[in-house]
Amino acid sequence: MTKGPGRGTAGPPSGRGRGSDGRGPRGAAGRDDKSGPGAARASGRQTGNTPRPPAGRADGAGRPGRKGGGGARRPARSGMVPTSRKETPGKDTPRKDAPRKDSGRKDGARKEGARKDTAGKEKPGGRTGGAATAVKRSARKKAPARGAAAESRTARNAQTARPKTDGAGPRGPRPGGGSGRRPPPGRPPRSRVPFHRRDPLKRLNVGLLVVAFVLSLFAGRLVQLQTIDSGQYTEQAMLQRMRELKLPAVRGDITDAQGNPLAMTVEARAIFADPSLIKPEKRQPIVNALAPTLGLNPATLLKQISKPETRFVYLAHGVRPDQARLVSSWNFLGIGTLPEYRREYPNDSLAASVIGFVNDTGSGAAGLESSLNGVLAGKEGWQRVEISPEGQHIPMGEDQKRPSVPGRGVRLTLQRDLQFKAQQAIERQVRASRAKSGTVIVMDPRTGRLLAMASAPGFDPNDYADSDRSRWGSPLVQEAYEPGSTGKVVTAAAVMEHGGVTPQTPYTVPDKIKKYDVVFHDSHPHQPERLTFAGVLAKSSNVGTIMASETIDSQRLYQTLRDFGFGRRTGLPLPGETQGLLEPPGKWSGTDRYPIAFGQTVSVNAVQMASVYSTIANGGVRVAPNLIAGTVGEHDRFTPAPEPERRQVISAKTARQISDMLEGVTTKEGTAPKAQIKGYRVAGKTGTAEAVNPRCGCYDGGGYTTSFAGFAPADDPRLVVQVVLQDPKRGSHYGGDAAAPVFKDVMSFALQSEKIPPTGSRPPIIEIRARD
Repeated sequence: MTKGPGRGTAGPPSGRGRGSDGRGPRGAAGRDDKSGPGAARASGRQTGNTPRPPAGRADGAGRPGRKGGGGARRPARSGMVPTSRKETPGKDTPRKDAPRKDSGRKDGARKEGARKDTAGKEKPGGRTGGAATAVKRSARKKAPARGAAAESRTARNAQTARPKTDGAGPRGPRPGGGSGRRPPPGRPPRSRVPFHRRDPLKRLNVGLLVVAFVLSLFAGRLVQLQTIDSGQYTEQAMLQRMRELKLPAVRGDITDAQGNPLAMTVEARAIFADPSLIKPEKRQPIVNALAPTLGLNPATLLKQISKPETRFVYLAHGVRPDQARLVSSWNFLGIGTLPEYRREYPNDSLAASVIGFVNDTGSGAAGLESSLNGVLAGKEGWQRVEISPEGQHIPMGEDQKRPSVPGRGVRLTLQRDLQFKAQQAIERQVRASRAKSGTVIVMDPRTGRLLAMASAPGFDPNDYADSDRSRWGSPLVQEAYEPGSTGKVVTAAAVMEHGGVTPQTPYTVPDKIKKYDVVFHDSHPHQPERLTFAGVLAKSSNVGTIMASETIDSQRLYQTLRDFGFGRRTGLPLPGETQGLLEPPGKWSGTDRYPIAFGQTVSVNAVQMASVYSTIANGGVRVAPNLIAGTVGEHDRFTPAPEPERRQVISAKTARQISDMLEGVTTKEGTAPKAQIKGYRVAGKTGTAEAVNPRCGCYDGGGYTTSFAGFAPADDPRLVVQVVLQDPKRGSHYGGDAAAPVFKDVMSFALQSEKIPPTGSRPPIIEIRARD
């Protein structure tokens, strides 16, 4: 039974008739007439004022069914009820016998929901003309426009899926388009917003814009890194890879006068670490291996390699190549070796107090190694290389280099063999007498060259760290002492040059003399003796010297001492030289001039005193002591040192007279017969002076300074030898007993090594005792 129009049934709009098949004229034209309004709708164009149907299928809402209100509607529960295709652009409704995609089913469900919404919005009373038209217009306005291709496809599908009109096929929805259900009384129908699919081109365009924006950020950053900031980052990267390696300069050798090496440079290795590459669990094995091999402190070594923020630290210097090869064979990550040089002293302790040593950093730390470091060390170079994160050198990387400049060699005036003999002799006597220390100097009076400078006890500069630090210095210039009787020759020169005294001037000499409130004594008690001034010097009488010194004033005595070098540094390139002590006369007390006359209350170093006797031996001409013969540069080119200063201190006549007087000292009647050398004429002077006790600043308990200075051959002096012993405790403390034998030993060897023959002349007759 066909249900008639009633409430909820949508009829055609007013003023529009139906065709003979029960459809409105718009439906037939829309499906069969390709040029009518339906064709316009199928192609996406709107013709005239014909309203477009809302999105989705709405046959019941906008298009009348068959005459008489249409047949009974098939239930739509199974989803097989076909619906009349609406000419909505872009909405394809597949045929019943054609396979449909999921999107088609979803679109059908959406269209069915749209029909229900449209039916629920009809006015009561069954009139839908104005209302249905308004709903369709609203739906058309909300439906998005489709492209031409999509609209053409929609038209073709709509023609193909047109429902049959002979009544054999399924019928369309009943008029009204609803499900036949009415909303519950009292509750208004719900309005459902139709779903509208967005245009995929817009989404694609938006996505492309986002991707392009992100890529532009990356591109901008790349441009910044590669162009704007490329220099800065390149520099930072280079700094991370670059490491500046020091190229040590080859240190110059120190040789004796014949070119024999006293200090030389040999190839060595430095051991370094990169703590940032050393893993914590590997630290202790590294310490256990390196510490005993290199002689390092384990605690210090562990601390050095336990600093991960540090990239480079030296662990050891001067390692022998064989030891470095052993370290490299262990293949410890973060431990490496670098080439460098090591200072070696082939003669061990020979002349150590003069040469000094080089410390672990390669710098001179004592002696000539320290004072001439600028000449010997040269100029260090550098090399900047790229280092990989594993600490390996990148061969083809950045490489900048400034070559090192080797140091100059220094040739001394010392003679190795004579130095060895002098050092051997003084070491033996220091041990025999249990003296605190001792020195020996051998000097050429004509040139001022020092041929030997020995001291005892000494040290081995190869193992300086294991020696007593107090021995590192050079007592030859650093140790001041009161010369005692050896200083009487200066007083003799002053009184003979300016006081009218001659070698034959007689004096009655007691064993003591009082000046003001001070009593001065000779070295031993004796009855008053009638002595010549030559006898006073030969007997080394303090009282006789005081008596002779009264022929000159204090200023003259002071000036003569200064002329001989007292109170002035010798100028030798040895660190820490003392100038001795000689106050000007204005600071002397009333009695100071008397002990100064016999060598006390003043102080000198050993080289200063040796220079005094060289001046007398050289005819009164003082030649400044010198130790450096010259330097050796590139291609072994020798550059001699400047000539030493020469100055006439006393006349040649006075010097000759004093020399003859000093020969009397070595006779049987003198104080040093043990200094005689068979076949040679020997002149010299003993010295025995009380040493100042530093604890009280007095002479009590200070011990003695024992010395002897002389030259040979006396008639043609070629060599000067001075011997000094500080505080001998065993045997005699007099210079004639303790120091004279050392003089004889060293002078005999020196005369032979220098091939100095005896002169063969007869010694002068020295009158010791004055005639009445």
